[in-house]
Amino acid sequence: MNASAALYLIEKTIRGLSAEHRRAVRGERSKPLVLALKLWFEQQLTHVSAKSVIADAIRYALHHWEGLTRFLDDGRIELDTNIVERSIRPIVLNRKNALFAGHDEGAENWACIASLIETCKLNGVDPQTYFTDVLTKLVNLWPQSRLDELMPWAWAANRASRKLAA
Repeated sequence: MNASAALYLIEKTIRGLSAEHRRAVRGERSKPLVLALKLWFEQQLTHVSAKSVIADAIRYALHHWEGLTRFLDDGRIELDTNIVERSIRPIVLNRKNALFAGHDEGAENWACIASLIETCKLNGVDPQTYFTDVLTKLVNLWPQSRLDELMPWAWAANRASRKLAA
C-alpha cells in the first residue's frame, strides 16, 4: 500500500473523533509516513533532471511542506479539501450556467437567486419550500419594513419557533 492510501486509511479510522484524538493518532501513525514521504521526495530530486517537470512538482511540494503537513498538528484540519470542494461544486456550476443569463441584469438576478438557494441550504432550509412561502407572502403584500424577516436564517428561526409553540 502506498503512503497516500495508508494516510487515507488512517483518516477513515479517526473520522468523527475529537480533534485531540485525531491529532494523537496522526502523530503516532501518520507522521512517520509523512516523514518517509519527505525523505523519498528529497532522494528523488537527486535522481531526476533538475529541469524536469517531476523535479518542479517535488520542489513545489517541499516548498509548501509546512502547509501540506499542518493536518498532523491540528486535529480539526482535514487531510485534503475534498469536503469543501464537494460543497462548492454546485456554486461553481451555477456560476458557469449564469454565463448564459443573456445580459448583466439577468446575471445579477441569477446570482441573487443562487445566493439565496445556497443560503437556504446552509441554514437547513428546503429552498423550494422557502421560495414558495416567501413568494406567496410577497404577492400578498408583505410589508417592506419587514423584509429582513424573510431572509433564510430569519425565516428558518421563525418556523422553528412556531413549531415549538404548536
